Amino acid sequence: MTAPTTSPINIVDLFAGCGGMTQGFHAFQSGAFRTVGAVEWDIAAASTYAANFAAEAGGTDHIYAGDIAGWDPGIVGSDVDVILGGPPCQGFSGLGKEDPNDPRNKLWQEYVRVVLALRPKIFVIENVDRFLRSREYELLKASTETGGQLRDYVFETRLLNAADYGVPQTRRRVIVLATRRDVVDSHPSGKPLQFPRPTHRKPDKNGDGDTLFETIEDWVPSSEVFSVTPPETRTTDLPDGMCDLLGKALPGIFRTTELHIGRNPTELSLKRYREIPEGGNRHNLPPELSTPNWINHRNGSGDVMGRLWWGRPSVTIRTEFYKPEKGRYLHPKADRPITHLEAALLQGFPPDYKWVGSKVQIARQIGNAVPVGLARAIAGALYRYLRVAAPY
Repeated sequence: MTAPTTSPINIVDLFAGCGGMTQGFHAFQSGAFRTVGAVEWDIAAASTYAANFAAEAGGTDHIYAGDIAGWDPGIVGSDVDVILGGPPCQGFSGLGKEDPNDPRNKLWQEYVRVVLALRPKIFVIENVDRFLRSREYELLKASTETGGQLRDYVFETRLLNAADYGVPQTRRRVIVLATRRDVVDSHPSGKPLQFPRPTHRKPDKNGDGDTLFETIEDWVPSSEVFSVTPPETRTTDLPDGMCDLLGKALPGIFRTTELHIGRNPTELSLKRYREIPEGGNRHNLPPELSTPNWINHRNGSGDVMGRLWWGRPSVTIRTEFYKPEKGRYLHPKADRPITHLEAALLQGFPPDYKWVGSKVQIARQIGNAVPVGLARAIAGALYRYLRVAAPY
């Protein structure tokens, strides 16, 4: 798309990770959004963010690598139109202990602190589906009521599936859209920002693809990624290289295309991989290749040691996607786990995206990221809304 003729919309990304949300906003339209600041405590993820967005933000001084509690929003030095962010979800995630007293659950309060300081027209929060059932979400929602800290904002909350927006991955995330009340009043509709309409849907064998008189496409299958990546891997190591973007030397900078790195599986693992058909899992293993635990727990997760489907979106890409024993992460056809390259592409990162960190650090960044395609859809809805409600 061509660059807009109006001024870009300024964004700040909190809990920015490696920049999946920001990349989605930039992918919507060249020049539509401008990063003016970001906060990320993990130094490797912050360095990846800096490698991709620091130049636009005015230098690495605008990328804060540290605890958000120590960040002063006043250093942004620009009007901020939009704040993005996904406070850490480990305290809510079903993969963790779901400890209601986990201190990470309280980090949304730091997000609110920044919102109150910068007063953006809109802010966006992303989290796991269990966030909707948490005490923290109830407190956040209550803060928009009369007398609450966020009483100047109107909330819209929905559980979205990234596959519904053209991402080759079924990743479900809670998205909160909060619009400042004076912006709502200035919009012709008199409504706050609404969620983008899905562009894709789960294939319906009996349907014709028409929904409310609009034709939308079927979900994008994982084959869109695996058909363009080599079936075999040639190395288990990242390329040589070190960089220091934010005061700490780390491996990098690597392009997405340099992340097609494999593992050194044991002969037992290789035998297991060969026995598992497309869409299969540990239940397909003969007793001699299984384990007593797997044999005795037939009702456990169907994703453990699972193989992806060629014609369906992948399952949610998590931080240990390179370990089939952690989930359905075997390549649909090749007898190996998926690679960092494939995981990054399933998340929607472009081939030329820049990465900093070790193999484990980069895997964590990929697994924690917001799918780029989902962020791009949100960016489009937000851009169109603000251009009408608050022209630039």
